[in-house]
Amino acid sequence: MFRRNKNESTTDGPVTEEAIRAWMVDYMVNKLSVDPATVDTSRSFEDYGLDSRTGIQMCGKLEKFVELRLSPALLYEHGSIDAVVTYLGRQLAEESGH
Repeated sequence: MFRRNKNESTTDGPVTEEAIRAWMVDYMVNKLSVDPATVDTSRSFEDYGLDSRTGIQMCGKLEKFVELRLSPALLYEHGSIDAVVTYLGRQLAEESGH
């Protein structure tokens, strides 16, 4: 399910959980016109009105950011920013051999 996508790198160094969280918050702020001060990373994507089309688009852009192939259902399988960050943190650790 996971494979490095080296052709579409958008980061200059290792991707951290903090960087993923910040990227996801920024995406939500820009795509959903959410006030950055009100983003609670433990709240569900549904609470922010993220529809399936926007979720798939977000997942596609996130895939490029983390350089891993991701399931289009990732945001529904892991329903909050925190849950996605935790999951991806584990995947990235496995990729790097830690």
